[in-house]
Amino acid sequence: MTNLIWLAPVAGVIGIVFAGIIAASVLKSDKGDEKMQQIAGAIQEGAMAYLNKQYTIIAVVAIVLAVPIALKIGVNIAIGFLLGAIFSGLAGYIGMNVSVRANVRTAAAAKKSLKNALTVAFRGGSVTGLAVVGLSMLGVSLVYIIFRDVSQVVGFGFGASLISLFARVGGGIFTKAADVGADIVGKVEAGIPEDDPRNPATIADNVGDNVGDCAGMGADLFETYAVTLIASMLIGAGIALKWITYPLLLGSAAIIASIVAVFAVRLGKKSNIMAVLYKGVGAAALICAVAFFFITKAVLGDLRFYWVSLIGVAITVLMVVVTEYYTGTKYRPVKEISAASETGAGTNVISGLSFGFESTILPVVIIVAGILGAFALGGGTIVNPQGGLYAIAIAAVSMLSTTGMIVALDSYGPITDNAGGIAEMSGQDESVRSVTDQLDAVGNTTKAVTKGYAIGSAALGALALFSEFHDKIITADAKANFSIDNPLILVGLLIGGVLPFAFTSVTMRAVSKAASAVVVEVRRQFKEIPGILEGKNKPQYGKCVSIVTSSALEQMIVPGLMAVVVPVLVGLVFGSVALAGTLIGIIVVGLMLAMTLNNAGGAWDNAKKAIETDGLYGGKGSEAHKAAVVGDTVGDPTKDTSGPGLNALIKVVNMIAILTITLYATGGIFHF
Repeated sequence: MTNLIWLAPVAGVIGIVFAGIIAASVLKSDKGDEKMQQIAGAIQEGAMAYLNKQYTIIAVVAIVLAVPIALKIGVNIAIGFLLGAIFSGLAGYIGMNVSVRANVRTAAAAKKSLKNALTVAFRGGSVTGLAVVGLSMLGVSLVYIIFRDVSQVVGFGFGASLISLFARVGGGIFTKAADVGADIVGKVEAGIPEDDPRNPATIADNVGDNVGDCAGMGADLFETYAVTLIASMLIGAGIALKWITYPLLLGSAAIIASIVAVFAVRLGKKSNIMAVLYKGVGAAALICAVAFFFITKAVLGDLRFYWVSLIGVAITVLMVVVTEYYTGTKYRPVKEISAASETGAGTNVISGLSFGFESTILPVVIIVAGILGAFALGGGTIVNPQGGLYAIAIAAVSMLSTTGMIVALDSYGPITDNAGGIAEMSGQDESVRSVTDQLDAVGNTTKAVTKGYAIGSAALGALALFSEFHDKIITADAKANFSIDNPLILVGLLIGGVLPFAFTSVTMRAVSKAASAVVVEVRRQFKEIPGILEGKNKPQYGKCVSIVTSSALEQMIVPGLMAVVVPVLVGLVFGSVALAGTLIGIIVVGLMLAMTLNNAGGAWDNAKKAIETDGLYGGKGSEAHKAAVVGDTVGDPTKDTSGPGLNALIKVVNMIAILTITLYATGGIFHF
C-alpha cells in the first residue's frame, strides 16, 4: 500500500500536464480580426486585474490566519493551510488565463463551423477542469505523504475552503452586479440587445462571466474535491492504511478517465451540442465504473465498496437529470415560467420561486437513498457505524469522479457567453452570432447542472466531515450528550439553520448595492456622453469594471469572516456539543436553500432565453419578454452568488470546527 499511494501524486501531475497540452492547442487557434482581439483584450485585462486584486486580499487574510493556526493548532496544519490556498488559487489562475483567451478563439472558430467552435470552447473549459482535479489530487496526496498523518492534511482542506468561499462570493458579486446593471438599463430601459457595444456595462458583464463561473466554480469544486478526499481519509485512518489509500486511487483513476473523456467530445453531422457534452461526462463515468472494480478488488478485496462507488456515480447521473429538468428549456418548469411571464413580472417571479422550492424534493430523495444504501453496504449499524460512514464518504468521492468533466462543462459556459459578446460587439456576420448563440444556449444549462452537482457533492462531503467532528468530540468527552432534548443541541441547530439565511441576505444585498451603482453609472453615461445610443460615441467601459471590482472586493469580506467567526464563537460560548448541532443545522438548511436559489435562478434565466430564441409570447421586446427579464434579474444573484456560495459556507464551517476542536472540547461558557 505504501508504494501504491505514490500513484496519486503521479495522477495529479498527469492531469496538470494534459491541462497544459490542451491549453497550448487552444492558444494556437485563430484569434480573429483586430477588432475582436481588442474587445477580448479588454475582457482579459479586466478579468486578470480583478483576480490579481482578489488574490492579493485573500493572501493577506490567509497569512494573518496562518499565524494563530501555527501557534494554537500546529505548524504542520498551518503549512497545509497555506498550500491549500496556493494550490486552489493556482487552479483558478490557470483556468482564467485560458478562458479569457479561448473566448475570442471560439468566436473566430464560429466563422468556420459549429463543430470547430464547440471544440475550441470545450477544450478551453477542460483546461480548468483538469487543472482543478490535478492540483487538488497532487496537493492532498503530497501533504499526506510528507506528514504521514491524515489529521495534518485537514489544514490543506481549510486553505482550499477559504479560497473557495472568497472566490465564489467575490466573483458572484462581481458578475451579477455587472449583469443586473447591464440588463436593467440596457435591455429594460434602453431596449438594446444583450452584449450591445453601446452598453457601458457590457465589458464588465463579460469579465464577470469569467471571474464568477470559471475562477469561482473552479475554486468551489477544487475545495469540494479536496475536502471529500480528506474526509474519507480521516474516517479510513481509524480502520487501516489501505482505507486511506483507496479513495486516493479512486480519484487517480478518475483523472485519467477525465483526460480520455475530453477527447470523446466531438460533434458529428447529426449530433446536438448537449448530447455531445453529456457523452463526455458519460464516458468519464463509464471508465470510472470499470476502473473502480479492479481498484476495489486489488486494494480492499471487498467488492461491497465497489457497489458503494457505483452509488456515487448514480447520484451524479440522477442529480444532473433532475437539475436539467428544472432548468432546461424543454421541460415543464421553464415552460410554465415562460407562460407566467405573459401576465407580468409578478407571476413570473412567483412561478420561479414555486419551482425553486419544488426542486429540492427529488435531490433530497436521491441523497437520502444514496446515504442509506452506502451505509448499509458498508456494514454500518447504529452500534458500530464506522464502516457505514466510510462507505458514505466513498460514495461522495465516487460522485466527484467526474469533477474534471463537470468543471469543463461549467467553464465552457463563460467561454461561449463571451464569444457571443465578442461577435456582437465586433459586428460579425449574423451567421457567426447564430453559432455562438447555439453554444451559449447550452452553456446556460451546463452552468445550472454544474451548480446542482456541486450542491449534491457538498452535502455528502459535509456529512463525512461531520462524522469526523463527532468522533473527535467523543474521543475528548465520552459522556457528551447528543440527545435532541439537550438544549445545547437545539441552540446549535437554530444557529446553524439561520446562518445560511444570514449569509444569503448579506450576499444578495451586496449584489443589489453594486448593481445600483452600475445602473447609476450607465444612466449617467447615456445622459452625459452624446451619441452613445446612436453608435457615434464609445462608452467608458472601464468605469463599470472599476465599480464592480471595488464593490466585490469590499463586500466579500463580511460573508467570508462570517464562516470563520461563527463556528469559533459557538464553540467557545456553548461548547462542542452545541457546535455539532450547528453543523447539522447548516448542512440541512444550507442544502435546501442552495438548491432552491440555484434552480429557481437557472429556470428564470432559461425562461427568458426561451422567449428570446423561440419567439414565444411575442419574443424579444414583448411585454412577456420584459417580465422574463425581471425574473432573470432576480435570479441572477440567487444562482450565481448566494446559492453557490452556500456550498463553500457549509464546508468552511465544518473544516473550522474540526480544526479548532481542541479549543472547546471540554465545553464552553454555558454548559449543562
